[in-house]
Amino acid sequence: MIKIASLVPYKIVPPVTGGEKGVYYFLKNLAAFGDLSCFTVVENGSLSTLFHTIPVLGSSRNQFRYINPLLFFRLRRLLRERGIRYLMLEHPYFGWLGILLQRLAGIKLIVHSHNIEAFRFKDLKKWWWKCLFWYEKKVHQLADLNFFISPEDRSFAIQQYQLAPEKCAVMPYGIELAHVSSETKQAARRVLCKALDLDPDTRLVLFNGTLSYPPNLDAVLTILRSINPLFKQQYSKPYKILICGKGLPDALLQEMKEQETQHILYQGFVEDIQLYFSAADLFINPVADGGGIKTKLVEALGSNTPAVSYKKGAFGVPEALTGAHLRVVADNDNSQFVKEMIAVLEAQNSSIPESFYAYFRWDKIARRAMDTIEKTKV
Repeated sequence: MIKIASLVPYKIVPPVTGGEKGVYYFLKNLAAFGDLSCFTVVENGSLSTLFHTIPVLGSSRNQFRYINPLLFFRLRRLLRERGIRYLMLEHPYFGWLGILLQRLAGIKLIVHSHNIEAFRFKDLKKWWWKCLFWYEKKVHQLADLNFFISPEDRSFAIQQYQLAPEKCAVMPYGIELAHVSSETKQAARRVLCKALDLDPDTRLVLFNGTLSYPPNLDAVLTILRSINPLFKQQYSKPYKILICGKGLPDALLQEMKEQETQHILYQGFVEDIQLYFSAADLFINPVADGGGIKTKLVEALGSNTPAVSYKKGAFGVPEALTGAHLRVVADNDNSQFVKEMIAVLEAQNSSIPESFYAYFRWDKIARRAMDTIEKTKV
């Protein structure tokens, strides 16, 4: 089996956010196809039940770990002792270290990109995004292999970073679910309606995300101030828009409470978000900023729940794999967004194609990743 190491510079257990899940489940499934080691922070010690785990980076609270030159000598020794010939970076931030090890330890360098980081920070209006763009570009150019999370990111990197296409592959954010049947969805719906004290005929519309993240917070404001007022005017049947996620600023809590009589229910962080994904009649994704694939959209579709999304929010989800389950509208076109919401809620029930699971299941993704790595000969 190929011996490969992954460098994970932050806490991912328990996996809660999309980014944490993206690393955790990818590595968990990759370990089934190779001899995997993980160089990481001490907070990830429980990963040792899944694969070799070495907390060489210290604590995640120590921000200086990203610029610690002593890490080169520690990792070079570990790579040689364990006979590891492939090193995969989660994100490009440790690119300087990966390149040194590539040149001086004789390993192949793989960069696992979760989005185009520079443009994510540009969307967040960080002044230093151009410096990150240059650094990110150089790291990807010098890597032996690059994994991108969406076809859009891969195409961007090939064009803007001048990368060779054969050194670039798509490894999307995945799901562990198999097909979720209509019977399972109906049962989940009954459970959630009872828990929320809602009439069983109430239509459930869901939005979920980390609400301290500006693009998700903007989406909540769009739902409260634009989408729900329009939807309420045009849709006469009983419905609730469920908003889930931690990190809602205190300034918005009062506005959210005032909306509770206007078909809005704010649930905060929920332990069993899968129950909400399975029970929902519709998932909405009015996200127009931020990079990478929107993990919540993949999880909703994987739960066999139809979705309406802004165009940018649907990047990385090929419509050909979703059948009639995903409807995409132009960013900020809330009038059309509401029309598509109504169309979904009034449509006949259908199921997402099996091809969606073949593309987005974590075990399938990990197998494709290892097949690609095997072609990158040492």
